[in-house]
Amino acid sequence: MRPVTDDVPLLDDLMPWSVAPLRLGRPWVVAPDARTLRARWDALVRVGGDEREALFRPSRARTLTSAVAALPGQRTGTARFARETGPCPEPVRLAHGPFDEQWLLPDHRLLDAARPELWRVADGRQLFAVEQGYVPQAPGPALLVTAALPDGRSPAGRPGRIRPLYRRPGGREPNVAPGLLELLGARYGRAVPPEELPAWALAAARPSPGGCTVPLPADAAVWAAGVALGRRMAEVQSRGARGGARPRLPGGRRPYVRAALPDRPRGLVYDAEGEALLVGDRGRIAPVPTGAWEYRVGGARVLELWFAHRTAPAEPGTLEAIGPAAWPPEWTSELLELITVLALQAELEAERPDLSGMEPLTRADLRAAGVLPVPDAARRPASVLDRTEEGPEGQLALL
Repeated sequence: MRPVTDDVPLLDDLMPWSVAPLRLGRPWVVAPDARTLRARWDALVRVGGDEREALFRPSRARTLTSAVAALPGQRTGTARFARETGPCPEPVRLAHGPFDEQWLLPDHRLLDAARPELWRVADGRQLFAVEQGYVPQAPGPALLVTAALPDGRSPAGRPGRIRPLYRRPGGREPNVAPGLLELLGARYGRAVPPEELPAWALAAARPSPGGCTVPLPADAAVWAAGVALGRRMAEVQSRGARGGARPRLPGGRRPYVRAALPDRPRGLVYDAEGEALLVGDRGRIAPVPTGAWEYRVGGARVLELWFAHRTAPAEPGTLEAIGPAAWPPEWTSELLELITVLALQAELEAERPDLSGMEPLTRADLRAAGVLPVPDAARRPASVLDRTEEGPEGQLALL
C-alpha cells in the first residue's frame, strides 16, 4: 500500500485557477466598521494639495494622479483622486485575514493591487477558498473559506493563493481541473458534483512548503464522510452565507457578556478554570471554550489578532487614527460570533478523517487519467463580459 505522503496532489492541481492576495497599499482603506471609513474619506476629500497627499500615502502603484478603471460591480469615481470631492463609496465586507471580517473602501484609485478578476466573480453564490501561509510545525488549518471578498492576508508566513469556487458569476463553471470529477465518479461509482471537491479539500487539506496538499481517497465511503465534514466547516466559516444557518453553540454553551466591556479595553486574558474571556479591566464573556481561545492560524491565536486589529494605537494625525471614540456595541456582537465560530471549528477539526492508512489517488494516477497537466486555459480567469465596466476618467473599459 502506498503511503499517503507519496505524490499527494496539491490543491493547485485540483482547483487550478487562483489569484494572488490583494495588496491594499495603505492601511486606512480597511476598518472594523463602515462609519470609520466614511469619516476617513470625508477627512481626506475636504483637504487638498500637500495635505491630501500626506494623508493619502502615495505608493509606486497609486498616487493622487493615478488613472485606473473602476472595480467591477462598484459605482465609484474614475477621475484622478486629486480632484475627488464626492461622497464616500459604500464600504464592502472584506475578509481581512482568517476569521476577521472588516470593511473596505472599494475604490480602485486607493488600492495598489485590488485583483479585479476576483471582484468580477464575487456574488451571493461565490465562496473563496484561501490557502494559509505555511509555518513549519505551527498549528492551524491549511485552508479556509469565506463568503466575503478575501484579501488573502496571513498572520504568519508567506500568504497563500485565493481560489474562487466558481470561475463565473452566478455559480457557473466550477473551478475544477477538467476530467477530475469524471475520474472520481468512476472510482466512487456515482456522479460527483463539483461542490464536493472544495468540501473535501476543506476537511482534508494539509499544509506543506509547496502549498496545500489534498489527499484523494480511492474509497467512496472515506470521500463521503470527508465531504460531509467539509460542508459543515464551510457553513460555520461562511457564517450563514448562501442561505446557510448562522453558527450557534448548543444551549448552555453559548457565550454571553457577563460584565460590560469597558469603553477602551486594552487587553485580553483567558480564565481557563472559569472558561471566561476577560476583556480589559472589567469586561467578562463566558462561557468561552478552550478550543476557541487556543484556536490558531499559522501559529497565531486568532482571538488575540482580532482584538489587536481593533485596539492597536495608530500614529496621530494619520487617517488610521480616525476611529470610534469608544468600543462599539457591534464589535461585542462580532466578538461573540467569532468565539462561536472558533469553538465550532475546533470541534469539527477534531473529526478530520484519518488518512494515514488509506489507498490514495496520486498525482501519477491523475497524469495517467489525463487530468494532469491542467490545461493553461483552466489556470486563467474566464472571460466575464456580461457587465459594463468604467475605465479611467469615465471611459468605457475594454475587457
